[in-house]
Amino acid sequence: MSFQHKLDKIDFKILDILQREGRISNAELARRIDLSQPATHARLKRLEQSGIIHAYMAVLDREKLGFEMLCFVHVTLEKHQPDWVKTFHERVTEMPEVVECYHVTGDFDYLLKVVMHQRRDLEDFLVDKLSRIPGVGRVHTSVVLREVKETNVLPILPEQET
Repeated sequence: MSFQHKLDKIDFKILDILQREGRISNAELARRIDLSQPATHARLKRLEQSGIIHAYMAVLDREKLGFEMLCFVHVTLEKHQPDWVKTFHERVTEMPEVVECYHVTGDFDYLLKVVMHQRRDLEDFLVDKLSRIPGVGRVHTSVVLREVKETNVLPILPEQET
């Protein structure tokens, strides 16, 4: 762990609460962890400054915003030349449809999570954007039929403490 201070049970409680309820007030957070507001605020600032907490954001309902399609796209590069890898990373980072991208081991090199409004958007993305990146060899797409579980909550506390 690259964090300067060792995390204690209270830090983990703070993190668990915040990842579930990012808009909780400092007063309510302090009450729940049984610390004073200034002590809670100081711990929170330390967690933010260390980079353990690196963002606060609203989680949006993609379907209510018209993004009917959620897909996973597996990409294999023809060769792992440094220039091709760098270009792939840069181009994918610029694509707003790509909400997550992972360099992975296994049968393919990258796993992309992409959102689209409709089928035609997926076709345009695959043909006009992704396949035009230099070095892209194989592309395999899986369309999500149903999201069974989606969360950003890390299991940082033992189950009996959550």
